[in-house]
Order: sequence, then structure tokens, then C-alpha cells
Amino acid sequence: MVMSPAAPSAVSPAPAPSAVPAPSAVPLAGLLPVRPSRVLIATDTYPPDVNGASYFTHRLAVGLAGRGNDVHVVCASDTGPARTERVGGVTVHRLRSAPLLVHPSMRVSLPARLDRLVASVAPDVVHTQGHFVVGRAAIAAARRGNVPVVATNHFMPDNLFQFAHVPGRLRDRAGELAWRDFNRIFSHADRITTPTRIAAGLLADKGFDCPVEPVSCGIDLGRFRPPAEPKSRIRAAFGLPDRDTVLFVGRLDEEKRLDELIRALPYILNGDDVQLVLAGTGGRRAALEQLARRIGVGRHVTFLGFVRDEDLPLAYAAADVFAMPGVAELQSIATLEAMATGLPVVAADAMALPHLVHPGGNGYLYHPGDVQELARHLTSLITMPGLRSTMGAASRAIALTHDHQASLARFEEIYREVAR
Repeated sequence: MVMSPAAPSAVSPAPAPSAVPAPSAVPLAGLLPVRPSRVLIATDTYPPDVNGASYFTHRLAVGLAGRGNDVHVVCASDTGPARTERVGGVTVHRLRSAPLLVHPSMRVSLPARLDRLVASVAPDVVHTQGHFVVGRAAIAAARRGNVPVVATNHFMPDNLFQFAHVPGRLRDRAGELAWRDFNRIFSHADRITTPTRIAAGLLADKGFDCPVEPVSCGIDLGRFRPPAEPKSRIRAAFGLPDRDTVLFVGRLDEEKRLDELIRALPYILNGDDVQLVLAGTGGRRAALEQLARRIGVGRHVTFLGFVRDEDLPLAYAAADVFAMPGVAELQSIATLEAMATGLPVVAADAMALPHLVHPGGNGYLYHPGDVQELARHLTSLITMPGLRSTMGAASRAIALTHDHQASLARFEEIYREVAR
């Protein structure tokens, strides 16, 4: 998406006289620098929260600030009391919060109105990352203050069912109500984006009739790239045996369907010395550990737990294959990061994952729930290093089209368009 400009020649030829426009013909706008935007990003989840929306919002805020914009974030306090702090070039306004009863590790803020904050920041645009508590309060305050609104969707009801303890028989109805609420709130935005075309199509399928633009979350291609050092040395740094390694990175929660990876292991092993490494935290860890022991693959499964952001590139570099069995991915930043590292991918044929994984090109898709199909694809990559290398190179090539600087540039353009 971002192309490096061609290097200039040593001596540039002078343009022909007829090619030089008269001074009055030179467009003034092309000579003036573009004024940086003042952006207020509203989000219900922000670091130290651990989830994809939190990480994307942080990268968006810091990335925009790094490009010279005046960036403010409004979110729930991670400790309870309200405070304002300056972190990474971003002014973060943390609202008073309380633990979320259904998910005690997360906190929720209950702002009645954000009019005073919007007035004091005086943003050119409000960019909300969701339609929940902070997001809807920010949209309402922006509308009252005549501030344009950009809204990005990271939401799927499947991400909430486990935390809200919604029984299976009620999930279809709960999903309908959740989408109806989403449509009502996001219809007040001036511009709506979501990470992929498939995710945009999902909104249309759910009755959302406003235009939606796909804008990739993007990744830092300088951080995530094929490693130069041997995998054996990288594995040793994580305390892992030097074995063929299948990796998953993300939350260990219900919609990720990690039990399928564990249940696939007995079909993969067949004499092959392979290990499954799960990097991340979540409510399903204990159940997954018990499952691995019960079916006799406990010694082939390693739970790395929380991996610091600065160590994530090495975690991907320690693997041979990346697996993503989740069925509620609107893009999957983890899959993109693995691809940028040069890993082939085996993923569920669900939601936006087919947007990233091209069967026979950079990996394989499998039907969710078909453990034996998953195992066959993993076995192909584990047992054929040449195929693994070819598909890994193809993954890297696809990832190169998701440079986060291109995504930041597009968001800047959108801000200018809605602020006119």
C-alpha cells in the first residue's frame, strides 16, 4: 500500500519551457503543508487491556502522534480514579471506572456526558473505536458540539457471549439485539470504517445501510519480519524444546476454539516431534491444560502466558507454522504479524481469515470443527520444509500490503475529508 519513491537520478534534466506552468496556474493547495489534525479517540479498551481492539487503538494513537497530529484518547481508568497523563506523545484522559462484573480483569466507565471534555480538547474529529459506553458517550457529545465523527468497528457479538455468560439457546436473539443497538449508535457517525471488505459485508448483512470503508489495521513491518538468527536459539530464549513448532498468539477464550488445535495433535504426531505453543492469557487456559493432559498430548503443549509486546516478534520467529482457529476475526492482527514474520498459516475458513489466507498459496483454510482436516494441513507444512518456506515467503508478500503507515495516512485523509 505504501511504495518507496524511486531514487532520483544524479542529475535531473531541466523541464522543457512549455512544461513549466505560469505562476497563476500552480495550485496553491499543493504548495501549502497539510495542517496536522487534533483527534480525540474514544475507546472502551486501551492498554494495559489485552485484546486486539486495545492494541490497535494504541498503535493508531501513537502512530498518529508520531506523524505530527495532536492526539487525545478518552478511555476507562485502569486503576479506578480518573486522571490525565501524557504517554507516548498521546494525551490520555482516563475516566473513573469500576471492575466489570462479568469480566473482573476489565474495567468499565460510566460517563454520563463527555461534552466538557470535547469542548476543552476542541478536536477536529472524534474517532470512536466502538459503540459501547465510552464510544456512544463520545458520539453523542460530538453531535451536540458539531464535531464530525469517524467510527471504526471491531465488534462481533461472539466476542462477548462468553464474558456475558449468554446461554447457547439465547445467543441468536442476543446477537440480533446487539446488532440493532450497534446500527442505532453507528448510524450517527459521518464516516464508518472496519478492517476488511469481509467485515464491511458483515455490517451490510446485519442491516447496517450506511457506506463502510475497509481500512486495514496495519502492522509495523519493521518489527515483524523473518528472523536472521536460528530458530533453535530463539526457542531456547523462551525455554522451548527445539522441535517443529505450531504457534497461536491471542486470547485463550471461547471464540478462539483452541480446543481444536489441541485435539488435532494426536493426528499430527504419528512419529513427528511437534509442539503446540499458545501465547496469551484468557479464561479457557485451565480447561485447555486439562484437555491436553486428558488426551495424552500434555508434553507437546506449552502455554507461554502473557508475552510482552517487545518480545512478540521473537515469539513468532520461534515458530514454523502459525494457526488461527478463531471464528470471530474481523481481520486478525496476530495472523498478519505471523505472516510478516514469514510463517505459513493454517486458519479457520470463517469471517475475515480467507482475506489473509490463500489456500495453496500462503497456507490452508479448514472447516471450523473439522479437526482431522486441520491436522492434515498442519502435517503437510510440518513434514515439508520446502513447502513451508515457499508459503512463508508468500505470507510475507501479502503482509507487505498492510503497512500501518499506509493505514495511518488513510485515516488522516478521512479526518480531513469529514472536517471540511
